[in-house]
Amino acid sequence: MDIVFILFIIVGLVIIFNKMRDYIEAKNNVPQRSYYIPIQEKETIEPVTQSHRGTRAERRLVAKLLKSGIPAQTIFHDLYLKKYKDKYSQIDLVVATKVGILVFEIKDYSGWIFGNGHQTRWTQVLAFGQQKYSFYNPILQNNKHIADLKKQLQQFQNIPFYSIIVFDGDCTLKDITFVPEGTYIVKAERVIEVMQIITETNTPAPYTNKNDVVRVLKQAVQNGESYEVQRQHVENIKDMLGEDRIFN
Repeated sequence: MDIVFILFIIVGLVIIFNKMRDYIEAKNNVPQRSYYIPIQEKETIEPVTQSHRGTRAERRLVAKLLKSGIPAQTIFHDLYLKKYKDKYSQIDLVVATKVGILVFEIKDYSGWIFGNGHQTRWTQVLAFGQQKYSFYNPILQNNKHIADLKKQLQQFQNIPFYSIIVFDGDCTLKDITFVPEGTYIVKAERVIEVMQIITETNTPAPYTNKNDVVRVLKQAVQNGESYEVQRQHVENIKDMLGEDRIFN
């Protein structure tokens, strides 16, 4: 058999395998791995994170923040907060600002998105209504992340936290209601605008020790370097699930 044809088959199988793995990971809320990272992206995000950390949507947001002038030392990506024993809380992105802590939950979806602040499950609609999928309410998800963060330091009890749910990808926020105070639902292209609104309309936060804040956030990022921590976190999510304001 011609060697070129064999190589063509192998490449095709690798592509199919990677796509299937992406689908399985997305279904199980597992961050997608990086198969190819453009050199430009590596260089852009290097001051904050590494090309194997988090999802592509998260890394795109890190790059956007850096390009907009947000200081690299205030951005913390792919955090694993230790709670107890082998339990961790994984947070996509945190930005420390003068008015408080911005906590990001980043979703990479297409289609129409429906939901409200009270529902446990939100809905993604594809193919003009022919396909519907549910996913856990990202407002509740990020509220839990903030609650876990507040337990890390005493001063966090007096520091304002802002929840920002970012929808990347080709999606439309069709009917999102009952968004709580301090929570923002935003398309990726308007993240910087929302961050400016938050920082320009709120008073400085009463930090008592900024070094402690940086220490806790850096440690959480460092925890995520451990493959065992990542693996255990995914297993904990599977066990839990019982399976292996708006800016359009």
